[in-house]
Amino acid sequence: MVHQPEASFHTNVEIPSELKSKYEEIEKLFTISGDKLKEITNHFINELNKGLSKESNIPMIPGWVMDYPTGEETGDYLAIDLGGTNLRVVLVTLKGNSDFSFTHSKFALPESMRTAKSEELWEFIAICLKEFVDEKFPNGPINGVEKIPLGFTFSFPASQQAINSGFLQRWTKGFDIAGVEGHDVVPMLQKAIEKFNVPIDVVALINDTTGTLVASMYSDPETKAGLIFGTGVNGAYYDKVSNILKIKGQLPNDIQNDSPMAINCEYGAFDNEHLILPRTKFDLQIDSESPRPGQQTYEKMIAGYYLGEVLRLILIDFYNDGVIFKDQDISKLKKTFIMDTSYPSRIEEDAFENLDIVNELFEKDLGIKTTNCEREIIHRLCILIGTRAARLSICGVAAICLKMNYTSGHCASDGSVFKRYPGFQQRAAEGLRDIFGWECSPENYPIKLTAAEDGSGVGAAVIACLTEKRLKAGKSVGLKDGE
Repeated sequence: MVHQPEASFHTNVEIPSELKSKYEEIEKLFTISGDKLKEITNHFINELNKGLSKESNIPMIPGWVMDYPTGEETGDYLAIDLGGTNLRVVLVTLKGNSDFSFTHSKFALPESMRTAKSEELWEFIAICLKEFVDEKFPNGPINGVEKIPLGFTFSFPASQQAINSGFLQRWTKGFDIAGVEGHDVVPMLQKAIEKFNVPIDVVALINDTTGTLVASMYSDPETKAGLIFGTGVNGAYYDKVSNILKIKGQLPNDIQNDSPMAINCEYGAFDNEHLILPRTKFDLQIDSESPRPGQQTYEKMIAGYYLGEVLRLILIDFYNDGVIFKDQDISKLKKTFIMDTSYPSRIEEDAFENLDIVNELFEKDLGIKTTNCEREIIHRLCILIGTRAARLSICGVAAICLKMNYTSGHCASDGSVFKRYPGFQQRAAEGLRDIFGWECSPENYPIKLTAAEDGSGVGAAVIACLTEKRLKAGKSVGLKDGE
C-alpha cells in the first residue's frame, strides 16, 4: 500500500505547472509506502538485537530496573530532574490501585551554575531539596521513615552499571563543570544532601524514557513501551536478562536469566550505517551541516528539532529553481534553523480559506510576501513533512512490538510532537496499521499509542520505590562489584 497524504489542496487556486511539477517531485520523495515501512522495521529489529549483544549504533542501555511495577506500590517518594534551565523537585505519593498524586516545585538554575565548581552544583540541589522537604514535611518524614527515597532523573549521558550509580560521560546543554565527567554523580549528590542534613537517600539514577515506561505501567498494566516523540526520539521497554548478551557473565547470581530488565534503546541512532532509511538530499544536507555528521540518522529525519529545517531547505530548493518567491529577498530564510517546528505545525493548522496564518508568518518573520498558490504549496509541503515523520517514527515502535511478540497493548508516548503536532497521532496509527496489516477500524487497532505519565517525576518515584524494595530485600541492582 502506498500512503498518500490525507488532504487535497486547500483551495481551488490554480497552481502553475512548473510549481505543481516541483511539488510532485517532492511528494514522491516524501511518500513512504507500507512495504517500505515493513522493510525498515525488519532491519530495525535486527539492529535492536545487535545492540543487546555488543556495542552498536543503537546502544540498548540496560536501565537496571529489575522489576515490573504492579500498581500496588505505596509510599512517599521524591524525584528530581536536572534540566537545562530548571531543577524540578517532585513529591509523589503512590496510593496503590494504580493511583498516585504529586506536587512539585521548580527552582531556576542560575546561569553561572553551568560553569560553577562541582560542589556548588550539588550543594545548590541539596539546598533546593531541603527547602522543599522542610515545606512538605515540617515535622520530618512520617510513617516511621528515616529517609525519603529519591529518584534522580539525570538528563546527561551517563554510564550505568547499577541503578544507584551513574558515571557522567560528558556534559551537554552548555554545562561545563570540572571534576564531574568520569565520576559517579550519585555519591556526589548524596554527600551534599548529608552536609545539609536533609533526610533523603538517593536510590536510583534514571533516564526519562525509562521513567515514562515505568510510570505508565504503574497506571496502566497494558503498557508495553515508553516512547518520546519530541525534540529528539527514544524508546524503552522490558526485555529478558537472557537476551542481553553483552552483560552475560557479569551479573550477580540472584539475577536470573528470565528476570526482566528495562532497556533504554536510544534508538535515534538507528541506521547510522545508512543502509535502509530513504534519505533525501535535504536529509543529507541537514546531516552534513550538523555538529556530528553521520550520527543520529533516524532522529534527524523525524524529530521535532529538524522538521522546520526540512521545510526551509525545500523552500530554498524551490526558490533556486525559480518557482516561488520570485524577485524577493529571502536572506532571512537562508538562516539555518530559523524555522523551528512551530512553523510546519502552525501552517498545517491554518484553517483560513486564504491560509492567512501562512501569509502572516512569512511576511512578519521572514519578510517574504506569498501568493495564494505559494501558500497552498507550502501548506501541502508541511503535510508531506509531518506525514513522513510520523510514519517513519512508528518503525521503532513496531520493531519493539514484533521483537517481543506483542500483538496488543499500549505504547505510552510523550514529547511535544506527540502532544501538539497536528495529525501526528493519527498518521502514526496508520503507519502501524500498514506494518501489521490490520483491517479493523482505528478504534480497534490492537496496539495503540497512549498519552504517557510523567516519566521524570512519577516514573522516577516508582523506580525509587522498586529499587528501595530490592535493596531492603538484599537483592542486586547492578553488575557484580568491580565489573
